[in-house]
Amino acid sequence: MEALTKFWNNLQSGTDIRGIASEGIDGQEINLTDDVVGKIAQGFAQWLADTQQKPFGELKIAVGHDSRISAPRMRQAALSAFSQLGVTVLDCGLSSTPSMFLTTLDLHCDGAVEITASHHPFNRNGLKFFTKNGGLESKDITTILLHAQSLNRLQQQGTPGVIVHTDYMAQYSRRLRDLIKEGVEAEDYDHPLRGFHIVVDAGNGAGGFYVSQVLEPLGANTQGSQFLEPDGMFPNHVPNPEDPAAMESICRATLAANADLGVIFDTDVDRGGAVDCHGKEINRNRLVALAAAIALEGNPGGTIVTDSITSDGLKVYIETTLGGIHHRFKRGYKNVINEAIRLNEKGVNCPLAIETSGHAAMRENYFLDDGAYLVTKIIIQMAVLRKQGKTLEEILSPLAEPKEAAELRLPITEEDFRACGNRILAGLEQYAQAHQWQIAPDNREGLRVSFPPEQGDGWFLLRLSVHDPILPLNVESDSVGGVRQILAQLQEYLSSCGGLQIQPLNKFLQG
Repeated sequence: MEALTKFWNNLQSGTDIRGIASEGIDGQEINLTDDVVGKIAQGFAQWLADTQQKPFGELKIAVGHDSRISAPRMRQAALSAFSQLGVTVLDCGLSSTPSMFLTTLDLHCDGAVEITASHHPFNRNGLKFFTKNGGLESKDITTILLHAQSLNRLQQQGTPGVIVHTDYMAQYSRRLRDLIKEGVEAEDYDHPLRGFHIVVDAGNGAGGFYVSQVLEPLGANTQGSQFLEPDGMFPNHVPNPEDPAAMESICRATLAANADLGVIFDTDVDRGGAVDCHGKEINRNRLVALAAAIALEGNPGGTIVTDSITSDGLKVYIETTLGGIHHRFKRGYKNVINEAIRLNEKGVNCPLAIETSGHAAMRENYFLDDGAYLVTKIIIQMAVLRKQGKTLEEILSPLAEPKEAAELRLPITEEDFRACGNRILAGLEQYAQAHQWQIAPDNREGLRVSFPPEQGDGWFLLRLSVHDPILPLNVESDSVGGVRQILAQLQEYLSSCGGLQIQPLNKFLQG
């Protein structure tokens, strides 16, 4: 069986394709050239033709992109490559990633492509692919790259396909507006957000539409919104709700505007975060908690799938305060989504899959990780609560949050980093058992260990990164000084492990 060469294999990042698309960083040469992008596009068309059993001339594919500086070049390369095969192409221009999926439903496209590299640096870019069944799996991306690798040159199939300029974002925005109208049921039905002040930070990505096409037509005051203009150099902050500087920026903007809510998106709007009226983040565990509260309305006793690094307090909140079931799973947005789909297929009522990174996928929205949809649901909740004389902060008040938290990334130095990482984790499990540490019963990724108050009053999770030669280490404690106490116990084992750099751990303990 043919295997990917090193060049093509390096372009695969799980269920996405990512690479270097622009100059500007020393030592990073462009590998997403026009020719490579064109071959990947034709590889996707071939995959679609095979899986849907259609000739190229009957395929319809939508193409969108975020604000990256390489987007116009890559867009043109993809449009041209599809057209050369006779494919009908919808050129959707600046678009969010979730909207591209929805073109497969609303516009009956056989497939869709979003040109994006999420929150990664300006010189990087990539491609995400969709069919009406959702995002592709890792094995599908491998097949697409194998098709691309086999092309000596771009293929031409007689009559070129038509390229149709399509403003699908207008239809996508109308869908969100209608959702708010129906959800709030205000006396002024067409202006349900009149009297609300909402500040948006788009991070110079593709999310600026949310102000002009969703909030303002519904009557919201959006003064104080920032970085709405697309700028692929991202001059103000990294467009990433997980980035501390980005969250600090939207917190400041929300307070300065005396707004009811602040909203922040990543570059391609598949993730979102929020800030309450006091300038406090609704992010990570707080975002998961709020999304769970919304999802469990009408789904009593439902199961919420999260990634592996959620806090103990969140589990108590979901199961005790909300009366749901917390199903802690693996990191990776596609992992949590697939697990939620699997549970539903088994008859388990599972309305939400969500990562602490902000990827949130609701069953009612095709299990699509859509930051704008999540934010829209939060806005609806805020408006409904105001009618009841309540606030979002009251909903979240029972959530117990850790006193301390830290995340460290420990590099693996051996070439076969997966074998090394798995060896270290297996040894850690034996070490934990020998020291009678409490291993989590729902341990589905790496090793999660809890400690009583006298030993750190918290937990750590050590796992192998999905793609990189890294062992990410997350630690939380309900006591001041507990994180150091837990890490000091873990240091004794990790310092004996070959193939692992523990300088980040040593530095933290010395700091």
